[in-house]
Amino acid sequence: MQTISFQIPALSGVSEFDARVILAGELYQREKVSLGQAAEITGLSKRAFIEIMGKYGFSVFSESIEDFRNDV
Repeated sequence: MQTISFQIPALSGVSEFDARVILAGELYQREKVSLGQAAEITGLSKRAFIEIMGKYGFSVFSESIEDFRNDV
């Protein structure tokens, strides 16, 4: 597994956890990581990650019509 490390300055009102969820949510929605990988970035289980995604404005559901058809 590849590991990427970076430093960002402290942001007012944004905790490390918030930053991890936002990064993981964006990567998941852009289909760069799987749900499991996104959950791993945050340090949460898949279930816990799914439960908090809405709080941060992310959807678990794909916007792809093809994915929707496959799900139905």
